[in-house]
Parts: sequence; structure tokens; C-alpha cells
Amino acid sequence: MRNNHTGFTRKRRWGWLWILLIGIILGAAILAATATVLHKTSDTAFCVSCHTMQQPLAEYQGSVHFQNHLGIRAECADCHVPHQPVDYLLTKIMAVKDIYGEMVGTISTPEKFEAHKLEMAQSVWKTMKENDSATCRSCHSFDAMDITAQRPEARIQHPIAIKEGETCIDCHKGVAHILPDMSSSTKAGAAELASAAAVSPATATTLFTIATEPFFLTPDATHNSGNLLPSTQVKVVNQQGDKVQVSVEGWQQDGVPEVFYAAQGRRILSAIVGEDARKSLKTQSTSTDSETNLVWHQVSLQVWLPRKQLVDDQQKIWHYAEDMMNANCTGCHGLTALDRFNANQWIGVIKGMAPRTSLDQEQLRVLTQYVQKHASDMPKNPASNDAPAQL
Repeated sequence: MRNNHTGFTRKRRWGWLWILLIGIILGAAILAATATVLHKTSDTAFCVSCHTMQQPLAEYQGSVHFQNHLGIRAECADCHVPHQPVDYLLTKIMAVKDIYGEMVGTISTPEKFEAHKLEMAQSVWKTMKENDSATCRSCHSFDAMDITAQRPEARIQHPIAIKEGETCIDCHKGVAHILPDMSSSTKAGAAELASAAAVSPATATTLFTIATEPFFLTPDATHNSGNLLPSTQVKVVNQQGDKVQVSVEGWQQDGVPEVFYAAQGRRILSAIVGEDARKSLKTQSTSTDSETNLVWHQVSLQVWLPRKQLVDDQQKIWHYAEDMMNANCTGCHGLTALDRFNANQWIGVIKGMAPRTSLDQEQLRVLTQYVQKHASDMPKNPASNDAPAQL
């Protein structure tokens, strides 16, 4: 009996060992198969095997990440799949939605692809912003950069990015794919700004125009006497219904009475003044620029305009303009520091870059005001709502 029991125990023990061994072998096989599948489905050939990926492939093949003088190529997974194990697995799991999109034909035509391109791009940008551009940093590191050997623009921008704690995707959104049409995003920003203006407190005495706005000399006038440019600061004098009388101050160059500038000697447009309005101007002081010998007059004018076009916080205008700059100016060279140019130089820069953007004339005016009022020769006072802030 004892020998039989011992033999049974021995067989049982060997049975468990065989089960454990088979389990280990099966587990290793499953693990190896899973790793192989994950690896193969991260291969560029697999990524572009669907016909919907032909346009992204063509964009990628035209970028420096595909072909360059160093002969280094970044594959799809290098940019789109994180290297950290947990993030890697989560990304692969979330890729199931791409399979579903392929099955239902979400981007099955060039027209559908373009319609969804901005949404897809913003999703990628958001992820990269949240993970500090982890996939970019797997190849590019601030610590390993020889900044002195970089191009002039990069030599200026990278130290700023390091100091400000910026991440790669803040400036490099169009490095592997052509940027999507950003016009819908810009329109959404304009609508948000208009909504903010609509709820500005009635007690606010310092306001800012959110767009180019016609002004009138009387509250019931039907023909405007000029236009205020975006971001122009005004002081409330009187109110009548949905209209407000404001005082606007600025500088006029001697002999050029039809234009208000925001600062002496700087071509930052504040107002275009009609002939009737010029008769109502009040000159406060006159001075001569020692460098140019031009005579400048500090003037003020009281005008009427709709209150709904005025916002009490200038920073809301700047956030809108900053978003436009981020969306339209990063595809070619990254963001340019606002103090890279003085106020007058920025005029030429914006005009030169405008044809490469999707911005309309009004949006370009807002962007021009933004960069000019944050230029190298403009005062910077973050604590004040009246002066441009350092963003």
C-alpha cells in the first residue's frame, strides 16, 4: 500500500511538472507570436499596405525623414509608436480604430482624407504634446545637439525652446507630412473670440477691438468715418444701447493724417481715419524723431461702434493669434521668436509668408498686430493688460 501511494505521488508530481513545462513552452510560443505580430504590424510596409495610406506615404517620401544626406531614415513606427512598453501596447490596442476606419471607408477617397486630415493631425499633435514628443526624442535630444553647427534659425530657437521647456511638436508639425488646411480651426478661434467679446462685462472701461471695425462719429450715423484695426485699445466714454462711445489714442506722422499708429515711429496700424473724422482729432503733443527727423503728433479721437466687437481682455486676442501662428508658421521653419524682428520688420515678414498660409486678409491683420506688438522694440509688461505681454 505504501509503495503504491508513493508511486502515485511520484506520477502526480511528474504530471504537474509536465503541465508546467508545456505551459512554459506554450506561453513562450504565444509571447513570441505576439511579439512577431506586433513587430510586423509596426513595419512601414504593413503601415502603407492599405490604399488609404498612399497620400500619407507620398508626403512622407517627400520629407527629410525619408531621404537625406546622412542616409538615416525614420520609419512610420519611429514617429507614431512609442518605445516604452506600456505606451507601446496601448498604442497598438488603440490602432483597432484604424482597422474599423479602413473597413467602413472613413478616408477611402482623397476628398474624405482631406476632410479628416486636420482631425487626425490634431490627435497626433495632442498625443505628442502630452508625452513630450517621446518618439521624436528617441532620435533627437537637446543634450546631444551641437547647436553651434545648426542653421541660423535653429541656433536661435533651440536655446529658447530649452529655456521655456517647449517640446518638439510645438514647432515641428510639418516635418513628415504636409500640413492640413487649418482654416476651419482658425474660424473656430475667431468664433470663440467673438463669443468672449459678447460677454465682456458692461462695467469694463478699457476694451480692445477683436477685428477690423468701422466706427462712426454719432451713434445713429449710417456711414462710417473710418476703421479701427484689430487689437486697438479704446477707453469707454459713453454707452447708448448696444453701441459705445470710446476714445482712441495714437500717433500720426506729420503729413499722413489718414492713419493712426500704436506707437511713435512704428508702423503698427491702429486706425484708418476718414476726412470727417480728421476734423474731430485732438492733438495732445508733438515731437520729432531724432533718428529720422520725422515729426509725430500724439492724437485722440472719440468714436462710436458696436460693443459686441470689443473684448475686455487683450490676451484673448493674443491667444487666438498665437494659435494661428502655431498652425500656419511651423510647417517650414518652426516658430520664430516674436522678438526676432522689430515692429516694422515684421510687416515684410508677414507679407512674404502670407501666400504660404490659409489665412485670409482679416486673419493676417490680427496676426500682424500680434507679432508687431510683441516685437523686439516694443515694451513688454506681463502684469499690464494695456501693453503686449511676453508669451
